[in-house]
Amino acid sequence: MHSVITPELQHMRRIAISLSASVAISLLANVLLAATSPVHAAGCAFAAQGDGHVAAILDARTFRLQDGREIRLAGIEPITSEKTSANRSAALSAILNGRDVIVRADDDTPDRYGREPAFVFLASPENSSSETLVQRELLLQGEALVSASVTDKECAGVLMEAEAAARQTKRGVWADPAVIKNTESTGDILAGIGQFMLVEGKVLSVRQAGATTYLNFGRNWTRDFAVTISRRMLPLFEAAGIALKSLENRRIRVRGWIEARGGPRMEVLRVGQVEVLGGN
Repeated sequence: MHSVITPELQHMRRIAISLSASVAISLLANVLLAATSPVHAAGCAFAAQGDGHVAAILDARTFRLQDGREIRLAGIEPITSEKTSANRSAALSAILNGRDVIVRADDDTPDRYGREPAFVFLASPENSSSETLVQRELLLQGEALVSASVTDKECAGVLMEAEAAARQTKRGVWADPAVIKNTESTGDILAGIGQFMLVEGKVLSVRQAGATTYLNFGRNWTRDFAVTISRRMLPLFEAAGIALKSLENRRIRVRGWIEARGGPRMEVLRVGQVEVLGGN
C-alpha cells in the first residue's frame, strides 16, 4: 500500500530541506571562520611579560621595543639560504614594524646577549581578546623553521602545523626542495656545520654505545650522517610511544644543529626533533 503525499506534507518537506541547508551553511561558515581566525594566546599560553611598541627590527627574528628591550622570537630558527639577511628581516618588518605587541614567556630572563626570548603577539585593535602569533605568521610565509627548543606540546603543535602548511603550498623557502637535506648527500650536510637544518632519510641501523644511542643512516660512521640520543632521553621517547629500535628501516625527518664528529652529527635533545614519516 502506497502512502499518499498531500500538499501539506510536501510543504513540510520543503521546510525541513530548507532548514537542513541553513544548518549546513551555518556549520560550514563556523568551520571556515575558525580556520582563518588569528591564533589566540592559548596556542602558546605563556605568562604575559608586558607589552610595547616596536621601534626597530634588528634581524630576521629580533626587534627592539621603544622602552629599549630587545626581544628574540622563541620557537623558530631563521632559514639559512642564499637570501640576504636584509631580505629575511623584511618578512619580520612587514609584520611588526610600528606595531604594538604583547610579549609572552615563562619568564623575562634575557639570554647572554641581553635579548628576551619570547612568543610575540599582535593584539587586534578591534578585539583585544584576539591575538595573532608572530612566529606562526613567519612560518606560514615560509620565512622560518620550527626550532628544536619548544617543550610545550600545544605550542609546538601550532608551530609545526604552520610550517607544514607552508611546505605543502611551497611558500617562501619551501619553493626550493633542497631546504630538507637528504641523508645520502653527506656533502650537503657537512656544508652546514654549525647551522640549523632539517635532514631526512632512512635509518639503516640503531646502535647503542655506552650512554649514547646512534641512529645511523650509512655504514661508515666516520663519513655518514648519524643522530645521537643520550640515555636520559630514552624514557621520553618511550612515553611518546617511540621505541628507538623500531626506527630501523623507517624514514624519519630530524631537525637540529649540525656538528662534525668524524661524519656530520645531530644531537637530539627533544622528542619533537624527530618526525617519523609514512612508508619505509
